[in-house]
Amino acid sequence: MSNVVMITGASKGLGKALALYFAKEGYDLAICARGEENLLKVEKEIEEFGTKVLAVVADASIPKDVERFVAMTEEHFGKIDVLINNASTLGPSPMPYLLDYPEEDFAEVLRINSVGPFLVTRRVLPGMLLRNKGSIINVTSEAGNTGFAGWGAYGISKFALEGLTETWADEVSETAIRINMVDPGEMDTEMHALAVPDCDYELANPNDLVHVFGYLASDLSIGVNGKRFNAQDFQGKGSVE
Repeated sequence: MSNVVMITGASKGLGKALALYFAKEGYDLAICARGEENLLKVEKEIEEFGTKVLAVVADASIPKDVERFVAMTEEHFGKIDVLINNASTLGPSPMPYLLDYPEEDFAEVLRINSVGPFLVTRRVLPGMLLRNKGSIINVTSEAGNTGFAGWGAYGISKFALEGLTETWADEVSETAIRINMVDPGEMDTEMHALAVPDCDYELANPNDLVHVFGYLASDLSIGVNGKRFNAQDFQGKGSVE
């Protein structure tokens, strides 16, 4: 039986790159995104690899959507082996300084980027604990490890996500579940174009940043827990030492 990977925010950017990578590697996929049109395009591309895929239009920061997505996945595949919390939002663009940041937008960014991964993990983890097997990977950012002026709620939300990762990793440390995080670095994506509209330097292709995720999803990473990885350190590599 193939391993099942669940990916949130899988309709474009890194999420799409991850979905196609795991499909090529023979994993079954459960993917979600808020935008139906792009999500269905990714679903068709996955099906071309001959792997099974469940595509669900859902907002990974809304409890009812999360419950529906997880329940459908567990019913369809019987299990979830790997969860990648990738869905996120930038917030206002260009990003204002904190003093000028709209309060409602600030709360919304934290809800999607920090509370969302908590909601999904909280609903996926019980099944993993029952089987005493599973890998959870949270997508963080350089802005979630160092405070940068002008990165506002996005950076702060990723700081929260890193704290969530480390706390949960410690809570499951006596089990066979592992929870880690990956910083993909600056990528050639729609989100980066919104964040840095005047970017004049080369950006990484999301398709080149998937290998560390493959490592963390595989049995090679059993025992690796609570760690932070930089995906761009492993571009072009098939595994992580």
